[in-house]
Amino acid sequence: MTGEIKSQIDLIAHNIREKARQCGRASEDIKLLAVTKTVPPERIIAALDAGIETIGENYIQEALPKIATLAELGKTTEWHMIGHLQTRKAALAVRHFTMIHSVDSLELAMEINKRAQKENRLVKALIEVNTGGEPTKNGVAPDKALALALAMSKLDNVALRGLMTMPPWFEDPEKMRPYFRCLRELKQELQAAGIPPVQMQELSMGMSGDYLIAIEEGATIIRIGQGIFGKRPKKG
Repeated sequence: MTGEIKSQIDLIAHNIREKARQCGRASEDIKLLAVTKTVPPERIIAALDAGIETIGENYIQEALPKIATLAELGKTTEWHMIGHLQTRKAALAVRHFTMIHSVDSLELAMEINKRAQKENRLVKALIEVNTGGEPTKNGVAPDKALALALAMSKLDNVALRGLMTMPPWFEDPEKMRPYFRCLRELKQELQAAGIPPVQMQELSMGMSGDYLIAIEEGATIIRIGQGIFGKRPKKG
């Protein structure tokens, strides 16, 4: 198990370095985030031992026992919340996650800020953008991102650091390029707006099947689950 996970991580790291070189980018500017949805703690530990430094979880209720187990074993890592976050669970997210990728409303941002103030914490956040305009997906429309960024800039305990997207799925990953490009161009637009103290550094985009395209379009965080841990077990 450990060897299989390490070989996958090594392969992805190699691909990141090669693609970054081709694009004239520094591979150090691209973070590999291991997505551990349905992945048990022992496989997460294998990934940490193989060099993974950042873990992404989709659901609070699934993440908490894993966080507790790894803490008991003395395994430290950075946890990112990448799934949809309900406002009623903001307190738990603030307590356990370094970055929240899925801020899609001012209401949620304000709740995160309120909870972070109580914890005396500064929480990094990304605005989730629905670049494909899909009604079944969360995220703000691209033309609403600037207004949300301006509003979030006034929150003392939320540090806006960039944008995230999950584009429509296509068999051909090349078809996802326009959605990644949309996010990159939106980041540039927000950077040009010069909103203090917002730092538009991060583009969280790209998963197991399309991360090389995402890197070409400027991704700084790629979210890889199946590419590291294999296919998820089917429900039921």
